[in-house]
Amino acid sequence: MGGLRPNLVVLFDTLPIGARVIVGTDSSEWVGNYGGVIDGVLFLTNARLFSNVGNPIDGIQSVVRIPIINLQYVSY
Repeated sequence: MGGLRPNLVVLFDTLPIGARVIVGTDSSEWVGNYGGVIDGVLFLTNARLFSNVGNPIDGIQSVVRIPIINLQYVSY
């Protein structure tokens, strides 16, 4: 997994594909299904973006790619 921090590798290693997750970035969060990590990029399926106050920003996206370096938190 290249230059990923070990604690992130362990976190994602325990998640089953399809698990519902909430992923926080700088000023928003994604809610979707875990699709895996490839080359330092987290994949979510059927994901929706929300503002930091909880309002939906856009419709459901079939696949979302989020660089691991941009993650602030992950909840599942």
